Amino acid sequence: MGWFPCSGNSTKKSKKKNTTLLDQKKPTCSEKIKINPTVDTRKGSRENSVNGGSNISAHTFPFCELAAATKNFREDCLLGEGGFGRVYKGRLESTNQVVAIKQLDREGLQGNREFLVEVLMLSLLHHTNLVSLIGYCADGDQRLLVYEYMPLGSLEDHLHADPPSDKKRLDWKTRMKIAAGAAKGLEYLHDTANPPVIYRDLKCSNILLGEGYHPKLSDFGLAKLGPVGDNTHVSTRVMGTYGYCAPEYAMTGQLTLKSDVYSFGVVLLELITGRKAIDNSKLVKEQNLVAWARPLFKDRKSFPQMADPTLQGQYPVRGLYQALAVAAMCVQEQPTMRPLIADVVTALSYLASQEYTPHTRTAPSTPPRTRREISDKPLNGGSSGSGFERDQTCR
Repeated sequence: MGWFPCSGNSTKKSKKKNTTLLDQKKPTCSEKIKINPTVDTRKGSRENSVNGGSNISAHTFPFCELAAATKNFREDCLLGEGGFGRVYKGRLESTNQVVAIKQLDREGLQGNREFLVEVLMLSLLHHTNLVSLIGYCADGDQRLLVYEYMPLGSLEDHLHADPPSDKKRLDWKTRMKIAAGAAKGLEYLHDTANPPVIYRDLKCSNILLGEGYHPKLSDFGLAKLGPVGDNTHVSTRVMGTYGYCAPEYAMTGQLTLKSDVYSFGVVLLELITGRKAIDNSKLVKEQNLVAWARPLFKDRKSFPQMADPTLQGQYPVRGLYQALAVAAMCVQEQPTMRPLIADVVTALSYLASQEYTPHTRTAPSTPPRTRREISDKPLNGGSSGSGFERDQTCR
């Protein structure tokens, strides 16, 4: 699934500005380009920097070096393809480092603005659950991004593709570990980055997995600076992936941090159920994952039916109920009813720490509804307030 524009277009002026910033001169191997960290370059948008930075330095590569690293972009080096373009595995001759190289498709949907946003965001933001940008190429009309190589591919590869004969499907604990790590990446963007960053394109294909199934968020071309001060949202044209976009954002173009929380809830449902966010091969009423799940959330007896059949029942029933409770709150239609991502991180970190043993398959009498019930302990150092139950406003 690709991302879609639903309304509005970038102005010609902004495209020209992006090109000017990147094409001031052709970089050489030893050069570093200084870029003013203005994330949204469209006319009328506010100029701001992330984490208070003034200028950033990003390593640049000439096109010839990246072509050599990928054996001239041979098909056997191809890792995958998305809205930006093709991604290749390569080895840099200068450092002998294995990397992933993403090449902009000049006929594709994403363009110079998304390329610039990606360079700026990943140069300014650093976290163990965000993919690392090694450098980029803006040589002539070529646009390429160089990332750390993630050997286990994307979460989508493990959930929705047939695994090799020598590998099993993800077990329950690994799924919760991936969910908790992805949530930590979002927490960094929402609560640590200044101003906050709205990821806007959270989906299984954008969660990459390193050794030990360590998850990292990737592809920041659609990221936006979040609301600050008294503002409750930022208004923008609707961009994202069908099935993951929050309903209020898809209808109004009003983007908040809670829009990311909704997308995260869809990913968590995919991890729990093994189903795709949108699956046109299923019956009409089951094609949209959230629409299929919402009626089942109301009936505790239906919870075991929502677990991925490939788990073969090897999960703690209480853990399943708790994970479904978190997912249900994340995909609430009203954004103010969704939890803060920090509360989600605490709940999922607890679930990821639990070991499955057969004797734990005893269902609780009622599904958990409060933060205390989800984690079996207070998540805020003993405060009696419930982070999941209270009516929360977007920050």
